[in-house]
Amino acid sequence: MTSATPNAGPEIRPVDQHVLSAIAAGTHHDPHGVLGAHPHDGGVTVRVLKPLAAKVVVGFEASPANGVNEVELTHEQDGIWVGVLPIAEVPTYRVATTYGEGDETTTVVSDDPYRFLPTLGEVDQHLIGEGRHEQLWTVLGAHVKTFDGLGVAPDVTGTAFAVWAPRAQAVRLKADFNSWDGREHPMRRLGSSGIWELFVPDVGSGTHYKYAILGQDGVWREKADPMAGYAEKPPMTASIVHASSYEWGDDEWLAQRAAHAGRGHTDRPMSIYEVHLGSWRKDLSYEQLADQLVGYVSDLGFTHVEFMPVMQHPFGGSWGYHVTGYYAPDSRFGDPDGLRLLIDRLHQAGVGVILDWVPGHFATDEWALVKFDGAPLYEDPNPQRGWHKEWGSHIFDFGNPPVRNFLYANALYWLEEFHADGLRVDGVASMLYLDYSREAGEWTPNKHGGRENLEAVQFLQEMNATVYKRVPGVVTIAEESTSWPGVTRPTSGGGLGFGFKWNMGWMHDSLGYLGRDPIYRSHHHGEMTFALVYAWSENFVLPISHDEVVHGKGSLLRKAPGDRWRQLASLRAYLAYMWAHPGKQLLFMGSEFGQESEWAESRELDWWLLDLPDHLGVHRAMKDINARYKETPALWAQDTTPAGFEWLVSDDAGANVFAWVRRDGEGGAPLVSITNFSAQPHSHYRLRFPQPGVWDEVLNTDAVDFGGSGVGNLGRVEVTGDSAEIAVPPLATVWFRLAEPAAPEAPTV
Repeated sequence: MTSATPNAGPEIRPVDQHVLSAIAAGTHHDPHGVLGAHPHDGGVTVRVLKPLAAKVVVGFEASPANGVNEVELTHEQDGIWVGVLPIAEVPTYRVATTYGEGDETTTVVSDDPYRFLPTLGEVDQHLIGEGRHEQLWTVLGAHVKTFDGLGVAPDVTGTAFAVWAPRAQAVRLKADFNSWDGREHPMRRLGSSGIWELFVPDVGSGTHYKYAILGQDGVWREKADPMAGYAEKPPMTASIVHASSYEWGDDEWLAQRAAHAGRGHTDRPMSIYEVHLGSWRKDLSYEQLADQLVGYVSDLGFTHVEFMPVMQHPFGGSWGYHVTGYYAPDSRFGDPDGLRLLIDRLHQAGVGVILDWVPGHFATDEWALVKFDGAPLYEDPNPQRGWHKEWGSHIFDFGNPPVRNFLYANALYWLEEFHADGLRVDGVASMLYLDYSREAGEWTPNKHGGRENLEAVQFLQEMNATVYKRVPGVVTIAEESTSWPGVTRPTSGGGLGFGFKWNMGWMHDSLGYLGRDPIYRSHHHGEMTFALVYAWSENFVLPISHDEVVHGKGSLLRKAPGDRWRQLASLRAYLAYMWAHPGKQLLFMGSEFGQESEWAESRELDWWLLDLPDHLGVHRAMKDINARYKETPALWAQDTTPAGFEWLVSDDAGANVFAWVRRDGEGGAPLVSITNFSAQPHSHYRLRFPQPGVWDEVLNTDAVDFGGSGVGNLGRVEVTGDSAEIAVPPLATVWFRLAEPAAPEAPTV
């Protein structure tokens, strides 16, 4: 090795002492302008920030003129070391830093983070500033990158860190590779974009990190990365660099999904099994869920699963609805590739995946989004718009384009990076109204004097339009509980642009009816027929969700009155009634086998009930309902048009009977559904059928195999004229499907 004498030859590039002090204090917005290698006076001045170093040496390719290939730096001030390389152009160089004294020393050799150009281009910065970067996750956050040495220098692999903090005075990177001492890694601000960036060589997947952000108030705050793709398992809060190595196997599924784009899901079967991953079965990883949940759902015949929020959240009792890491899958169950595996396996089994998504509000944890750069940034600064009284959380600033960008890019992230087939958007009503959960005087009207949150409306329209444009074949579903017009109308027609809306009215009315003793149901008959008055005003999903089986509401089974036989029979009848009703179906886990206890996220479902014949019977009924549903286009092809539905019996309140016919609009076999919500069988019930012929009894929830009493029609009925006398079991639903149309009558002479 040939060394140069410090400060021999070319002079050190001078830097003002106050600037050096700011660099050392981490308060300078452009550390790259001082640190790293800079040509000066015929040489190259190198400055590095190593506050704890005992010795620093820069090694580089030897100069042909003098053979020098290393320079020992001298301590300049406040942990900054400086020296001059006796060459004219900046070389590829490495920094050897020695820590400790005497025999207790350690030398670390690394690349210098401050010799690399920014990893974000001007176009990216411009799009982020305007709030129009549709792949925001590809440029912000932490990304493992390799810089090609082009045969002249070795390739360099490291991690590019970038964070949006427009009002920060300074940002430091704290991580396990610098012993959580951010002094060595101040970040640079990229112009007026508000983005702070640093590429750190030799840092890769698995690195734990946070940002230390200096606000305008002079206070340093440690923050997790809002764009992190992985995070520590709670209660730990650091972000983790993650480079996915997953290889997908669902090409066939994605091709079929895209081929159906443009027609939406309204003319397709959709029965959704809602799952809370942490309590379906306890202590399962994503990989274990892929082994157990996929087969279970596929065997039951559900077309989709809907996962309650899988985004990173600190408090398990929030069920995922108070999010801190919008781009990070919940690390309680494993790493992001584990979630990819679970979704991939579901697709390969023919099951779609809908993710619950919460863009309306976020968690209050100080290490996350709250006052991210020292002042309200993601949250609306106006407390009348930025604080959610009902849920005790912060509301996003929907009027800020980069914040809207953060959210709609997040929707795309889950659909594109994790192949999700849809998003169920939580709490849409709370987003739409400025006076939601507020008393008079606690809210301010919009510019037109109304109660509508115009900025939130714009965001939802922008999100839906972008999602449907970029990811053909997916679906968005709104949890919207008011009469807001046009929730599922296209944005081009002034609507919000969702594919579906939860029918909360149907849910409340039908559960209210189910909870009454049969002898009183006749007085509430209209609660079950009212939903058909507005059934086609929107594209509806019929939801029996987690919200209906928690907080003292009891399980779906125990909502029905009477002894256990009546409860189980009522549940089977209700499920078949629901599956025959116009609209898609959503059922929370456990209800498919008659979960007895109220749901709690802290314990798993009552799987032992499947050892009991009556509960196993409910499970068999659910499986049969799904099978008959999927094979019968009449039950789903015309869910959103009155042409697919006709009442046969809507006014027999005394008998607690409801009956209708469903049609597919393509001339396929129609299906007749009749439900008896009384506890008495109707042995000779005269029912009008839509046409004469032989009608197969394709489903009877009173079947002995399901735990019922076995009242039925011996598998089929023959309809002459326009009606037939049938047996309608107690607390049961029966489906008839046309098997053999009657031959046309011969013309009379």
